[in-house]
Amino acid sequence: MTPGTTTGEPGSPAPLPAPLPAPRRRIALRRMTLRRMTLRRQIATAVAAISVLVAVAVGLLVHQAMIRQHVDQARESALTALDSTVAAYGRGEKVALDDPALPPRLRALAADGRQGSLLADGPEGEAMWAAGAVQGRVLSVRVDFTQDRTAIADLDRIILITVAASVFTTVLVGVLVADRISRRLRTAATAARGIAAGRTDARIGELVDGRDEVADLATAVDQMSRTLHRRLADEQQFTADVAHELRTPLTGLVTAAELLPPGRPTQLVQNRVQALRSLVEDLLEVSRLDADAETPYLSAVPLERAVRRTVGLTGLAVEVDVRPSAADASVRTDLRRLDRILGNLLVNADRHGGGPVRLEVDGLRITVRDHGPGFPEDLLRHGPQRFRTSVRERGRGHGLGLTIAQGHARVIGAVLTFANHPDGGAVATLELPSDQAQSPARSSADQALPG
Repeated sequence: MTPGTTTGEPGSPAPLPAPLPAPRRRIALRRMTLRRMTLRRQIATAVAAISVLVAVAVGLLVHQAMIRQHVDQARESALTALDSTVAAYGRGEKVALDDPALPPRLRALAADGRQGSLLADGPEGEAMWAAGAVQGRVLSVRVDFTQDRTAIADLDRIILITVAASVFTTVLVGVLVADRISRRLRTAATAARGIAAGRTDARIGELVDGRDEVADLATAVDQMSRTLHRRLADEQQFTADVAHELRTPLTGLVTAAELLPPGRPTQLVQNRVQALRSLVEDLLEVSRLDADAETPYLSAVPLERAVRRTVGLTGLAVEVDVRPSAADASVRTDLRRLDRILGNLLVNADRHGGGPVRLEVDGLRITVRDHGPGFPEDLLRHGPQRFRTSVRERGRGHGLGLTIAQGHARVIGAVLTFANHPDGGAVATLELPSDQAQSPARSSADQALPG
């Protein structure tokens, strides 16, 4: 251990970070406040602050200029009156000398033989004094400054009213401009969220007018949306084309595999051919779901019987728990697609998770839980993605099962979400729509479930 270093005891908590200095703390607080403010409020606040500063600065300049003007005028009047009084004194006229109300500073200046003026308060109010020495005596004049001070106060009130009116007008205009910019940005953001949700044919330029930076942003987003839409269409078309092209030779391969003589090699070949056939069928199903070409056939289905029937078709050991709220419930849905969704969820839980697999029905909510390592973080953040199982612990596979389940859930108006249970294991939740929330679709006649 080098000198000057210390080591903590095993298990001791890590030292807390040193608090930020007060100036840095204030700067960080201001930054956090700005981040929380909307663009409209930021613009309005900036406009208000600038307009107040400009108005106050202009008001102070005008106030100082008016005071200087009135003081200069009063001083000039006082000095002129002093000259006239000195001339009258020289002509022998009677004038007032050594006025006791004269400010001491000005009296001392006059006693030194100099002439000057001073604005000062007195018993009779504020006045401009001028004084000079005459034959060893102090001669002074007083010019009342009360009216000038009243005029300055009136001007200050006018300046204050003008400043308030100009600030209000400027802030109002700033708020309106900021609201227009913010509204256009919100419109662009709404359309962008629609594009992110899968509506790649949405366009922002049709909703945002003008030729400013916001319009440039809308144009750029529209170009990105068109490019994304074209790439997605090409990908969907490629998937469909590959599946269709593989279907014909695969049919011949299945037939040829069935003609092979019995034996272990034949069984292995047939198993691989069936796996390939299942993959091709899944690809075709994904391409149809991606193209939004699927239409649900709705019928009234007893929920408990439908769930138990699906579990029976999978042949898996699944614990089924039907809550009293769903014991006699009936849901209007597409039974084939519901089978497909639940079947894929159960197979995924059995294949990639850990037992026991539990299926719970509570009202219109169906939950499938396993006790394995849980869903990977990538799936929880972005949802299921084809040809990706993300982590080795979830097993191997082509990753289409959950993608197909989510696609069928979208077709029947249900919501399929994925999470991890706090006690371990993956949880898939299917929220079936109520009859009122069901979107219009072709409906078959109400039928009883097959045995």
